[in-house]
Amino acid sequence: MFSDLYAQDQRLAILRILEQDTTAYTVNESMLQDCMGRLGHKCSRDCVRTLLAWLKEQGLVTIEESLGFYVATLTSRGLDVAQGIATAPGVKRPRPKG
Repeated sequence: MFSDLYAQDQRLAILRILEQDTTAYTVNESMLQDCMGRLGHKCSRDCVRTLLAWLKEQGLVTIEESLGFYVATLTSRGLDVAQGIATAPGVKRPRPKG
């Protein structure tokens, strides 16, 4: 049960990190790994790739491979989930801002 809750929180964290790049909503896996660690979700590069693959399957991100790195981009649906406008099973719902 804890592992499911932790994975849901990790998925939300990735979506919210991508949301912070308001220019293109795009971040590479190395930056995601660093940001995840700062949010208390220290995980390996493989863990980040696994989370991204899951989010891609749900239509919340797209992934492009560039020079051996994954580059993730938030989709419109992913942005809605990150902002709490929509929900996605398997992704923690964000708390209201304020």
